[in-house]
Amino acid sequence: MRDVYVGGAGMTRFGKFPDSSVRSLAEEATAAALADAGLAAGAVETAFFANAAAGILHGQEMIRGQVALRHTGLLGIPIVNVENACASASSAFHLAWMAVASGAAEVALAIGSEKLTHPDKQKSFDAIGTAVDLEQRAEMEARLGGSGDKRSFFMDIYAGMARDYMARSGATAADFARVVVKNQGHGALNPNAQYGGALTVDDVLASREVAHPLTLLMCSPIGDGAAALVLCSPEVAARSGATVKVAATVLMSGRDRRGDEEPAVTRATVRAYERAGLGPSDVDVVEVHDAAAPAELIVSEELGLCGPGEGPALLASGATALGGRVPVNPSGGLLAKGHPIGATGCAQLVELVDQLRGRCAARQVEGARVALAENGGGFLGDDPAAVVITILSR
Repeated sequence: MRDVYVGGAGMTRFGKFPDSSVRSLAEEATAAALADAGLAAGAVETAFFANAAAGILHGQEMIRGQVALRHTGLLGIPIVNVENACASASSAFHLAWMAVASGAAEVALAIGSEKLTHPDKQKSFDAIGTAVDLEQRAEMEARLGGSGDKRSFFMDIYAGMARDYMARSGATAADFARVVVKNQGHGALNPNAQYGGALTVDDVLASREVAHPLTLLMCSPIGDGAAALVLCSPEVAARSGATVKVAATVLMSGRDRRGDEEPAVTRATVRAYERAGLGPSDVDVVEVHDAAAPAELIVSEELGLCGPGEGPALLASGATALGGRVPVNPSGGLLAKGHPIGATGCAQLVELVDQLRGRCAARQVEGARVALAENGGGFLGDDPAAVVITILSR
């Protein structure tokens, strides 16, 4: 397998856009990524298109990528549709990497696009809630004590995970609120973020309870958006001046864990570090899948940024804030940047490419050379159904 570089990266702003569509968002992100790479659409030999919910929400099934990319100049090349819950876009990136690394293509496009907002918000919640084993959903609802009515069922899952984490780590709701305060502060510096601003711990704790201990501000918002990346061979990178390399990308499925079995994030992370020849101490900046605030603390431990139960202390130390030892979610994360689920994984990587190329302005992590993204999707019990760990370097 040969080295693979990120030649270009681009994304739309994330938010609620009534007049947008999966296609219009995809066209904007694709054009931005190609312009950033300095390549015409004709240079792309294959494309991997990620979307999670268009079939349920908008009725477009089976050929979503061909429809969304129809007017971009890419039609006629192999287009692979990728649906892997909230990890759809990072899975598309993984497949694009495989195409270039194997020599099957010199240039490949990975793109995620999602129109998640809907006049009936419950339909959006219900669409997200299908990313579990539906035959076991009733059992999960009974165990978690929630039904997901008037909210995403995933918030019931995250609430259960939060309570378990509190029991084993001593974390408090105030710790989760501090994650929100940090990430909303970061989001205020990101022009592509859906939200962002100055909040206090009391503001977060006082917001409406969604599922104990989660309040509204601890939960990522529904939104629309798209993000795309152009991957290329060393030869194309040399001609275009691309310097960001894919050091590792690992796609892992979850499983029904028993006893002390390691979660999917840990298993994928260990493999990614091995492939990259790096360790947690080498990482300069991180984007994690904080669909709910407790996830950042849990995942920080699973990534090896700190020891078991040390997530709250790592946060309190300031290490994960801008200016700290290893900033986490400088983009604002899903909590502030937003979470159009089929686009999220690529958006994380657009942020990290921008960080490594030194073009993040006020949220720039100075001297960043190694970046890591964790993107999870769906659940099998308490384990993500799919998780992708990606390490980029320059």
